[in-house]
Amino acid sequence: MDGLERSLPERLAADLDQGFAGLVQVHAAPLRLYLLRLTGLPTEAEDLTQDTFLRAYVALQGYSTARRRALRPRPWLMSIATNVWRNDVRAKSRRPVSVGRVEDTGDAWPDERPGPDECALTAADRRVLIDALTVLPEQYRVVVVLRHVVGMSYAEIAEVQRCPVGTVKAQVSRGLCHLRGLLGAEGRLVKEVAM
Repeated sequence: MDGLERSLPERLAADLDQGFAGLVQVHAAPLRLYLLRLTGLPTEAEDLTQDTFLRAYVALQGYSTARRRALRPRPWLMSIATNVWRNDVRAKSRRPVSVGRVEDTGDAWPDERPGPDECALTAADRRVLIDALTVLPEQYRVVVVLRHVVGMSYAEIAEVQRCPVGTVKAQVSRGLCHLRGLLGAEGRLVKEVAM
């Protein structure tokens, strides 16, 4: 955690607008990456990222200075992003829309931390992994992406999911197992990530 990220709660408490600019600067790329891996669509991930920050800003306006100072921004934003994505999925299930998949070039939302993409040896392997993630059931997809793409700790994921750490560990394990099954012969990609 760098200095800017550590000082975000204090900056948000002192000046919401300036603090929020720092919040976006630090967390925009990880949020986009997370939502991209949940949706599989870059434009949809961008829209959901914007909606997440909009909801976060509105919520912060109603928070007291003390509550802003006590905020843990990363898990808090990932919780909002997860809810925004789930609401979007529900809304689309009520009104299905035909949308073509946009090919992921792998460099649309760069992230400094290693994740499953770095373990993929070719663009075809990356595409297979991304497609498998989008097919993974929601309860597993969220935790696997938070753990292995975003790089969150089990404790942070438990905070996002509002459940015990042991439950998160079990869900990640089951999700990776399910992902291995979806990948079939390509399961080596997940095994490398899980170590």
